Amino acid sequence: MLGQVGFVFITAAATAWGALALWVQRPAGVPYTYALIAIWVLVALAASVLVCMGRWAGAALFLAPAALLAAWWLTMHPAQDRAWEPSVARLAQGQVDGDAVTVENVRNFQWRGAQDYDVRWETRHYNLSAIRSVDMALSYWSHTAIAHTLVSFGFADGDHLVFSVEIRRKQNDRFSEIGGFFRQYELSIVAADERDILQVRTNVRHEDGYLYRVQMAPGDMRALFVEYLSQANQLAKQPRFYNTLTANCTTLVYRMVNRIVTGLPLDYRLLASGYLPEYLYELGAFRGAGSLQEYRQRGRYTDRARDEASGMAFSQRIRLGVPGIDPDTPAPGR
Repeated sequence: MLGQVGFVFITAAATAWGALALWVQRPAGVPYTYALIAIWVLVALAASVLVCMGRWAGAALFLAPAALLAAWWLTMHPAQDRAWEPSVARLAQGQVDGDAVTVENVRNFQWRGAQDYDVRWETRHYNLSAIRSVDMALSYWSHTAIAHTLVSFGFADGDHLVFSVEIRRKQNDRFSEIGGFFRQYELSIVAADERDILQVRTNVRHEDGYLYRVQMAPGDMRALFVEYLSQANQLAKQPRFYNTLTANCTTLVYRMVNRIVTGLPLDYRLLASGYLPEYLYELGAFRGAGSLQEYRQRGRYTDRARDEASGMAFSQRIRLGVPGIDPDTPAPGR
């Protein structure tokens, strides 16, 4: 009896996974894929009924299509040469030579609308010794538990470079959390100017942005910057699939930081990234405010980002009042 229950449970889980994989990938076009899903579910039901009747030959009935499904799944490989959206058409790459760093394919688009922008990719040069700060930006678009995580490095001249782990959208792609479980997207690491990657989220996509100064030792900040470049270079050589659980905008950053500051605890908030401020607050990574609520209130930069009439540089105005940030921070050098 226990064996029958176990078989039914495993079959049900595998059937749900397979149906979702077929629905997301649609390998045979819409109508034929729906027919494949129906056949897959019916075979699983028939196999489960037979096993429950004591006819273990039903297991073979299910294992044959399951093997075909697994073989199809293993044929899918990430690629570099798809019809990408212009904003992720290039992958960031970097070279480190002692203290000097060259970052290629830095995105610095001028956005006027979601489909109205000037394409601009740049090569930039930095010195690791000039890194002065690490800021975490969280951008919310729907639920309080879900946010996109971006990391901005500040330099002595007031310049900032943002790294963002993102899906690499193909043309006409729409983001789907479910699709992220089923190899629908490749992974990308975008290096961008704040006036591009932060401003487009608040001003064009109408997301809600929050900024937090993360307290890190200078050596750790430099090591994290180099780690981003290392991961970006690896992606440029060997593409990977984005995964909603294991390779997303937060878990990948966690693994990079954990190589530098070891022993960071695993926590559900690494997946529910909208609650990352609570996680970092409990770790003592923030300075300058008396409560988490104050960090949130003062860190919200949405309205400041949209205040385009202000004569203040974008990177300066979004940091106004953010705890832990010196109000006399120099204006960007670019």
